[in-house]
Amino acid sequence: MTDSGEMQAALEAVLFVASEPIPRGKLLEIFDEGEREAAGEALDTVVSRYGAEAGKGVLVEEVAGGFRLVTRPELHGYLRKFFEVTGRTKLSMAALETLAIVAYRQPVTGPEVQDYRGVNSSGVLKTLLERRLIKIAGRKQVVGKPFLYRTTREFLMHFGLESLEDLPPLEEIEDVFGAQQTPLELESL
Repeated sequence: MTDSGEMQAALEAVLFVASEPIPRGKLLEIFDEGEREAAGEALDTVVSRYGAEAGKGVLVEEVAGGFRLVTRPELHGYLRKFFEVTGRTKLSMAALETLAIVAYRQPVTGPEVQDYRGVNSSGVLKTLLERRLIKIAGRKQVVGKPFLYRTTREFLMHFGLESLEDLPPLEEIEDVFGAQQTPLELESL
């Protein structure tokens, strides 16, 4: 039987090499069936050891239905200097508005997004598709059969959300925008 220390080391190694969050059940599958309960405890220990309060350079976070090993956000300045990156690209206000509409109204069509925003949004939708924050989720069965858009797993990971239920209430979004009309005020939810 594998000891707890070896289980923890194996879990750390898998989290280190994984490119996206791994669900708990899938992580535990690397161990024999009889060891999975102990492996679950080992995973809890790893999550605690690399938690937000641990003060290490990396942390294990639970997002998008799984666990991943990431660098601490407050250390990103050092990483940018190391890699000589000028900074991460930010989303424009138009992209944020469009992303909010898709997130809160999904699935939503391009023409519906355009109606909410009051301007042509095809370029912004294309940008969000390229950044893999939204995806095409089929076609709406109406005249013209426009594409339906919804958010992706990358959207959840980028914003540190476990699921769409973790989105802040719409009232909080409206508070952030202050007196400005938010894109979602056009119709009550």
